[in-house]
Amino acid sequence: MALFFFLFLLTLSSASSLNDLNSLTYIVHVDHEAKPSIFPTHRHWYTSSLASLTSTPSIIHTYDTVFHGFSARLTAQDATHLLNHPHVISVIPEQVRHVHTTRSPEFLGLRSTDKAGLLEESDFGSDLVIGVIDTGIWPERPSFDDRGLGPVPAKWKGQCAPSQDFPATACNRKLVGARFFCGGYEATNGKLNETTEFRSPRDSDGHGTHTASISAGRYVFPASILGYARGVASGMAPKARIAADVISLSVGGVVVPYHLDAIAIGAFGAIDRGVFVSASAGNGGPGALTVTNVAPWMTTVGAGTIDRDFPANVKLGNGKTVPGVSVYGGPDLEPGRMYPLVYGGSLLGGDGYSSSLCIEGSLDASLVKGKIVLCDRGINSRATKGEIVRRNEGSGMIIANGVFDGEGLVADCHVLPATSVGASRGDEIRRYISESKQPTATIAFKGTRLGIRPAPVVASFSARGPNPESPEILKPDVIAPGLNILAAWPDRIGPSGVPFDNRRTEFNILSGTSMACPHVSGLAALLKAAHPDWSPAAIRSALMTTAYTVDNRDEPMLDESTGNTSSVMDYGSGHVHPTKAMDPGLVYDITSYDYINFLCNSNYTGANIVTITRRKADCDGARRAGHVGNLNYPSFSVVFQQYGESKMSTHFIRTVTNVGDFDSVYEVKIRPPRGTNVTVAPEKLSFRRVGQKLSFVVRVKTTEVTLSPGATSVESGYIVWSDGKRNVTSPLVVTLQQPL
Repeated sequence: MALFFFLFLLTLSSASSLNDLNSLTYIVHVDHEAKPSIFPTHRHWYTSSLASLTSTPSIIHTYDTVFHGFSARLTAQDATHLLNHPHVISVIPEQVRHVHTTRSPEFLGLRSTDKAGLLEESDFGSDLVIGVIDTGIWPERPSFDDRGLGPVPAKWKGQCAPSQDFPATACNRKLVGARFFCGGYEATNGKLNETTEFRSPRDSDGHGTHTASISAGRYVFPASILGYARGVASGMAPKARIAADVISLSVGGVVVPYHLDAIAIGAFGAIDRGVFVSASAGNGGPGALTVTNVAPWMTTVGAGTIDRDFPANVKLGNGKTVPGVSVYGGPDLEPGRMYPLVYGGSLLGGDGYSSSLCIEGSLDASLVKGKIVLCDRGINSRATKGEIVRRNEGSGMIIANGVFDGEGLVADCHVLPATSVGASRGDEIRRYISESKQPTATIAFKGTRLGIRPAPVVASFSARGPNPESPEILKPDVIAPGLNILAAWPDRIGPSGVPFDNRRTEFNILSGTSMACPHVSGLAALLKAAHPDWSPAAIRSALMTTAYTVDNRDEPMLDESTGNTSSVMDYGSGHVHPTKAMDPGLVYDITSYDYINFLCNSNYTGANIVTITRRKADCDGARRAGHVGNLNYPSFSVVFQQYGESKMSTHFIRTVTNVGDFDSVYEVKIRPPRGTNVTVAPEKLSFRRVGQKLSFVVRVKTTEVTLSPGATSVESGYIVWSDGKRNVTSPLVVTLQQPL
């Protein structure tokens, strides 16, 4: 597992509050400076403190990097007892964290043959280390070869954790560190099942290998999956080391206050030391308020499409063709033959609901044999549905999206001839089946198609705003390629992921914001290499203010789930543009103390803030100086509660740093949200030197609109600073809420 110093966050048992009656796993954050001198180590001190508890728990892990403390399995009574200890800062119940390429580098404008640009300027990220927190890594894959790389960067202080199936030689000048932690998981669930899991950093799932190679995989040719997506595979930063100047976090969970979110706490410790943290936004889209990993010190990444597709169309017996997608590798259906077509939900002998979803035990082989089966998406995985149809001797399968999934399609590596169709197309096929006496169909697999228009499109599964915890901070920040991405894949795992898939491939195609996140991690590594003095906030600012919101037709980006125009709640600042991000002109920088002031103005208590930041806060001073919207963020968001006032207003204070040319002048352009009046003062910023900082104030005025109780109105616009060749663009979102 490429740098697994946070793996305990992914594997510990879920807990909702300190009031749970059963024994659960908690992280205990302590004031390390209070350790009595009689104890030789912090661990001795922690053990002594636990001895007085009724359950006499044992320590699972101790922590001394991001913060000081330990994890242990505790009863609610013991957790409360510890929380009252004078030297305990917080007791945090653990959560289970869930894991949420040959074309995407070219789609992003990263070409290895260019004599200038981000790859060349950064030496392909050779001196940067990317820490991937995920399910592990398969080190033997060519994507992690160290041919031609120089020595491991001297600043790297991590380690490689050898084990029976992961020798020390598995690490090299590319994979510079690999660790795993399973103590928390085993404390809750018992011993690992070592017939399916490795007690080592080796990947038994595939997700971690895939994401690691997206962020920093070497150039590999030829690369493909069962004949699809042929080409040269590479990560965003092909020479970057994997192991932590940049942390890539393709996992998430429910949104909770930051002082109860171990990922947010760990991420703050990282950025406080100059480490960029990117995190996946989650796959809960297209619904609103689904975005996760929303702390403002993390860069939150949603998913978009690229200009590549894998068409696998359904031809119905009535002559109509229904478009679908698949990366099924054969053998194909018999050419020219039409197969009987049935809908799982209409088969006799089942309960209708289970058979419509093609769940285990729901299908009758006598009714499925030799036929193409239409299955509804949901409950079990798409590939598992195909395995169930195959075991019941079905000849093929069509997966139809539900209403919530909309028209967004994900290509899967199925174990039988199969394709996926959108919700409206699924309805069309069901009508044909119900109206035809002998419905028939076949599936035509068309291979790989490039130059798809429109692209990018916001992926239907990509989680959306507004930010559930801090609505004044627009999330996601950006989107990046996340649909049907080709990357490295481990041995011993079939490309479909189902247990009975015995096919083996070096690469696989997956979709999710988990795939989008490492694209941004790799780009951040390149930007850090090109600009070593940039902070994590400056890197994020460069990615956000240079992002774009139009597709390759030069029209507004669409939402895959509906086919309609997407919005800032879908894509944040827009789709990343690596070449422009290298030279953004201005950046919105943020210090750790700025984040502390943000937490003060968000009404976090002093104890909460110490839990997150390990610093005491002067919240009285912070509140006198501003409000929560004054965090120096590259986007602007305000929420007005309509309490009967006809006119409402607010202001934002921002400071930008010149990272472009000396003696440069930027003038402001405003596109106000509908129904608002927006002014910026001053309207011109004149910089005499690089590194100079100048401030401006944005004032927003709006009027009350008619809304039903609990309803919301969202309007967006932009503020752009331009010097004639660079446009520094920030979205401005105004939300009106009618109280219940």
